[in-house]
Amino acid sequence: MSARFFDPDGDLYGLPTFPFRMAPKGYATRRQLRADGLRPGGQPAAAQLLWFSNRRRRTGQPPTLRVAYLYHRDRAKPVRPMTSGRAAALAKAMLARRTCPTCQTDAGYCIPRSLGMCVTCAYPS
Repeated sequence: MSARFFDPDGDLYGLPTFPFRMAPKGYATRRQLRADGLRPGGQPAAAQLLWFSNRRRRTGQPPTLRVAYLYHRDRAKPVRPMTSGRAAALAKAMLARRTCPTCQTDAGYCIPRSLGMCVTCAYPS
C-alpha cells in the first residue's frame, strides 16, 4: 500500500483519497456502477483513487499518475432504459463508422482511423 495516497479526510488532495484497491465499502467507480446497472445520477465525485501506472515504462517513459473517481453507491440511480429513438440513433452512428468513404459499402467492421477507408480499398493488391 502506498501511504502517499492515503488521505481519507481530503486535506492534501481536496477529495478523500485512497491508494489503488483500497477504497472503503460504499464507493464505486463509474465502471463498477455500470456493471451493476447503475449510474452516478448527477452526484459529484465523493472520493478518488490514485496510483502510479507502469504502462509506459517499457517505452522508457516514467510512470504516470492515474486517477479514478469514486461515487456513493447508495446515491446512484438506475441506468436509463434504451428507447427506440436512442437505439435508432446508435444503429445509424454504427453504420456510419462501418461505411467506407471510398467505395461506400458496409465493411462489416469499424473502419480504422489510421487507414480512413476499408482494408480492401487501402490495400487493393
